[in-house]
Amino acid sequence: MSLKPPVTARDHVQGSATAPVTLVEYGDYECPHCGTVYPIIKQVQQHFGEALRFAFRNFPLNQIHRHAENAAEAAEAAAAGGKFWPMHDIIFEHQSALGDRDLVTYAETVGVDSRVVAEALAKHTYTARVKEDFDSGVRSGVNGTPTFFINGVRYDGAHDFASLRDALAEAGATARK
Repeated sequence: MSLKPPVTARDHVQGSATAPVTLVEYGDYECPHCGTVYPIIKQVQQHFGEALRFAFRNFPLNQIHRHAENAAEAAEAAAAGGKFWPMHDIIFEHQSALGDRDLVTYAETVGVDSRVVAEALAKHTYTARVKEDFDSGVRSGVNGTPTFFINGVRYDGAHDFASLRDALAEAGATARK
């Protein structure tokens, strides 16, 4: 399966657009597997540096994770204030506390007006934005989290550091040919 659509300016991205390797994660902030892979992604990013671009797309599994949608909406509200990545990180670092009050507190911690986030959650201001990510995941064949794509191709290997490192290195070597 391939990534649909490819990474664009609308995505939340860390790293250079000219990096030879792009890793996209479809994730759910309440998913324990996403929580386990979160520090591994940080490690992979540190390992590859400027040779890796990382994008995160929301894929809340609402039927099994009751806080996933609001956590994604809170991250999007923080993004409107230029703080997506700090909010993304703090949510994953506090995955066991994702009630609306917690999310508003995290927003304040990362420097976003807590009233703005509280209002966005109450009005579901970012539901459509989260749904766009979710729908792109469905079109790309995502059916669980985390799901990764490396240079637009679905990666179904293991999620440990060594496996991801090797797959990304191989993609980088292929991209340079």
